[in-house]
Amino acid sequence: MSSAPTTRHVVHFRPATALADLPEEGTALVVTSPPYPMIEMWDNSFGDQDERIGDALRQEQGEAAFALMHQLLDRVWGEVARVLAPGGIACVNIGDAARSIGSGFRLFPNHARVIDAFLRLGLHNLPNIIWRKPTNAPNKFMGSGMLPPGAYVTLEHEYILIFRKGDKRVFRSPDEQRRRAESAIFWEERNRWYSDVWSDLTGAPQKLASAARSRSGAFPFELAWRLVNMFSIKGDVVLDPFVGTGTTLLAAAANERHSIGYEIEFGLRPALLRQLGETPGVSRQVLRERIERHLALVGRRTAEGKPPTFTVSRHGWPCVSRQETGMVLRPAASVRQFSEETTALSVQWEVSYGEIGPGEQVEMPLA
Repeated sequence: MSSAPTTRHVVHFRPATALADLPEEGTALVVTSPPYPMIEMWDNSFGDQDERIGDALRQEQGEAAFALMHQLLDRVWGEVARVLAPGGIACVNIGDAARSIGSGFRLFPNHARVIDAFLRLGLHNLPNIIWRKPTNAPNKFMGSGMLPPGAYVTLEHEYILIFRKGDKRVFRSPDEQRRRAESAIFWEERNRWYSDVWSDLTGAPQKLASAARSRSGAFPFELAWRLVNMFSIKGDVVLDPFVGTGTTLLAAAANERHSIGYEIEFGLRPALLRQLGETPGVSRQVLRERIERHLALVGRRTAEGKPPTFTVSRHGWPCVSRQETGMVLRPAASVRQFSEETTALSVQWEVSYGEIGPGEQVEMPLA
């Protein structure tokens, strides 16, 4: 049996527009969620980068502020297009904004503007995902309540926009083909994840002890974890130009992918490092849950008289399709950080992985 691999990860505390130091076409996947234009919690972040945005907001010029905010994001999307490898995928989580500017109330369609930006860069828009966010808020309705036509439809979803650079990725070398086979997902995961509506994900906790803001704006780990598994293979490089507290990098590290992140707010460094230090525990937890769900599926199909006819070769678990047979699941075993200085503007770390032996199911320790 070959030795388990290691992955390398780095975070640069620089603006997302500083991607120029990344090599051209060296990134397989981008998973990110930028500041949302015209959402008030991001006004200062945009205004600090372009004073015209603050001026436009103070003068109640909503259209001008919206356009200027997206011009800042356009610079990042241009760099994303440059660093993506042929066949590489970019996933952008973004929500629209509903806001009163002056005496008027309107929607600012962020998702449509981002799609337009990527299309102008020559990327292909693949079918997108609507993330339907569960809510029980009794006061979620906007406007005049029961008196038409002054009530407004509430925004209870966000988008995961999916773009590809060029045609489908080709896996030519034996190493790429091996890594792709090892990266297979379970049949039942394919059926659930590749849907255009995700309604089973709740939002991530947002409270944040930061000098700049009190909310992180982070998406849930499960969102990033699914996308990493769906659109990359082991050994790929995953990029997040708006890394925040590191959710994308944690998902990459938990799945044997390398990762790179950029974050403009240095004050997020402690929270980011805490989260990334949890990689081994998170990795074992999600693998345990994943295996438990799969074995439950095997039990149900067997009880229905439709037992799976294939076997995951490395682990000995029954599986439904031949494409699953090459899957290899390895839990993260340890994290080693290279930059210890609390003032370092770049932090690097390495993750090593263990093995799940044949026949092992859910006995992996969480500590």
